Amino acid sequence: MYEVLAEVVRNGFAESLHYGSVAGIAPDGSLAHIRGNPEETVLPRSTTKPFQAAACLAAGAPLSGERLAIAAGSHTGEDFHLKTVEAILGDAGLDAGALRCPPSWPEDEPTKAALIRAGEGESRERMNCSGKHAAMLAACAAAGWPTGTYLDPEHPLQRLVRRTMADCSGEDPSPVAVDGCGAPLFGLTLTGLARAAASLVRAQDGPCRAVADAMRAHPEYVGGTGHVNTEFMRALPGSVAKGGAEGVLVAATAQGHAVAVKVIDGSPRATTAVALSALAALGADIAPAAALGTVPVLGGGRRVGEIRTVSEGSQ
Repeated sequence: MYEVLAEVVRNGFAESLHYGSVAGIAPDGSLAHIRGNPEETVLPRSTTKPFQAAACLAAGAPLSGERLAIAAGSHTGEDFHLKTVEAILGDAGLDAGALRCPPSWPEDEPTKAALIRAGEGESRERMNCSGKHAAMLAACAAAGWPTGTYLDPEHPLQRLVRRTMADCSGEDPSPVAVDGCGAPLFGLTLTGLARAAASLVRAQDGPCRAVADAMRAHPEYVGGTGHVNTEFMRALPGSVAKGGAEGVLVAATAQGHAVAVKVIDGSPRATTAVALSALAALGADIAPAAALGTVPVLGGGRRVGEIRTVSEGSQ
């Protein structure tokens, strides 16, 4: 059964509620924080990107720094993101025509406005998953695997992604679905997803450690200017945070606290606040990220309320 995780308060009136589930892993690896039903399988959406990036590294993709961070991210389509995606493809002997993600406008509004003024349209390179897709193509090129079918669930790369997720989560990922960008999507429980997030910050070496280090060093490539995942990692040095569509988010601290959140109505607007609340319940110091703990509710252009978390047992 789901629990109320957050409420939307306008001028003192609670007008909406967000229900969902949370799994929290303590630094000792135990499941120490539970809200709702964390053993229910969810489709983790873009929270799987760090593990897809780790699989690309394991396959031989020559990624590091900003290029590895964007492989693990959902970028906002700014010009520096575009250049990085093009560089990954170029070094693999490919161009944007090899990408199988759909064309999209950038999520960054100033960039979108500039493109419209210049008479340009949607493109695959600006799509927020293009870093992941470019990394997958680079992995295929390095391993000698077919690039035209890299999104087939039975492709060697996608089988490696599934094994990587199984190793990190301790579960057999299932069911198999198709993500919004066209890539295979493997289901996990929230508990398994939280364990996978913990594996990123606890890894001493190998692909998962490399991915975590790249995300922490280059958070602007995981999100973008003003993106909440980027601001989360900047506020809590050493942490990793990655959101996904339909109200999913994972976060882990440098000390090994890790959480996975699923808001059942699919809205992402409260997920960061819920994740921070769960990390605090696990004993993590979230004070530097306090500004992300609520979301303003506006009326007439001014703040008249907030979206705030609801503690266990208060509803």
